[in-house]
Amino acid sequence: MYEMPQKVLFKHCDPAGIVFFPRYFEMMNDCVEGWFADVLGWPFEDMHHTAGVPTANIQTRFSAPSRHGDHLMLRLVVTRIGKSSLAYEMTAHCGEELRFSTETTLVHINAEGRSAPWPAPIRTKIENEMKGQT
Repeated sequence: MYEMPQKVLFKHCDPAGIVFFPRYFEMMNDCVEGWFADVLGWPFEDMHHTAGVPTANIQTRFSAPSRHGDHLMLRLVVTRIGKSSLAYEMTAHCGEELRFSTETTLVHINAEGRSAPWPAPIRTKIENEMKGQT
């Protein structure tokens, strides 16, 4: 499991002072980007020279609003790895309260934008991460 703290900033909020839902998707992507850099050692700024990991599917449930100043903890757990894809679940909590949960599939693509197998060293790191989550 990978965890990333996220303070809800003014830029995340609508005029009512709650997180505008598209900003949650930016937070999710920030967490994924952090996971690739911190866990896999493959930061986006290096990966994007020859590859990418676009989102192929995302299903999200927003459970409770988050407000300016709240401190969220985003948690990412990889649930499946395929030849060129991976699935993860992510949650965000403020204290004990669930704010959102999401199930997402990413696809590894090559420089031409086509699905491509995970590089062997990256696949091994993902598999090891999955073993460590159990």
